[in-house]
Amino acid sequence: MARRPRALALTAALLLPAALGGCSDSGSGDGDDRARQPGFPYTVTNCGVRTTFEAPPERAVTMNQHVTEIMLALGLEKSMAGTAYLDDKIAPAYRAAYKKVPVLAKEYPGKEQLLAADPDFVYGGYASAFAAKDGRARDDLQKSGIDTRLNTENCTNGAAGLDDLYREVDEVARTFGVPDRAKRWTERARATVAAAAKHTKDTRPVSVFVYDSGDKTAFTAGGKGIGNEIITRAGGRNVFADLDKSFGDASWEQVVERRPETIVIYDYGSVSVEQKKKRLLNDPALKDVPAIKNKRFAVMPLSDTVLGVRAPDAIARLAAQLHPANGR
Repeated sequence: MARRPRALALTAALLLPAALGGCSDSGSGDGDDRARQPGFPYTVTNCGVRTTFEAPPERAVTMNQHVTEIMLALGLEKSMAGTAYLDDKIAPAYRAAYKKVPVLAKEYPGKEQLLAADPDFVYGGYASAFAAKDGRARDDLQKSGIDTRLNTENCTNGAAGLDDLYREVDEVARTFGVPDRAKRWTERARATVAAAAKHTKDTRPVSVFVYDSGDKTAFTAGGKGIGNEIITRAGGRNVFADLDKSFGDASWEQVVERRPETIVIYDYGSVSVEQKKKRLLNDPALKDVPAIKNKRFAVMPLSDTVLGVRAPDAIARLAAQLHPANGR
């Protein structure tokens, strides 16, 4: 399929710290005298890929829920040619806009299915969105004239946090020529986070074990993802913050040794929260864990725990569960 390249993308030879942080800069034109939209050309380095946008993308495709919701939060549904792969129901605030966007596939679309949507920009939430084995590698798409972006939680060497979220929203907004929308969203997000901080002020952090899934081992949240910062800002202490990744396996013996006071269950998929609670409560090896003895559970949708626009509200909701005595 012949396409009109809208930007020049170069894969950086070295993943410099500034690049991994998603740093961006505005470039100047190269002698092109055409009338340009304010803010363009715009150059951004994302996960080692440097791209110059001469104009906003017009036919974006999003893959994975949290990046879809970033686009919708910025009011960019008219710039979307398609979307794919939800983990959860779209947040109520964005449902009307979401219904205006074609759904390409329940999960990831195949390469031909993706190309059939004629995108000029593909925005992936996880590295798997750009799986080379499925023909969706970023450099392969660039050769077809399609620019790409990967959510930066998947490419940072350090722990991802709220500052990375604010940068993510800002860079997406600048890519589409709507920087003021990012500023307004970020102001509201910061206010929400500040309100949650007041709720947990002068409280002792509650030790938390995240139970995502698992039977022989516990699949849990480590210290690298934004989920860890959500717990901390909500007045908790992740007992597996020393796990050097966003998610990973821990032994049940480690769970017992670390004696969490509360278990945060990630809600998603075919196994219900009640089924997960039952599995934990009926495990004799866990009977002396304080959270099990006191039946102290909190629940978070998985879509709240990644680098997306739900994170600020997720902090407030988790704070209310971890510290209910403080009121709201």
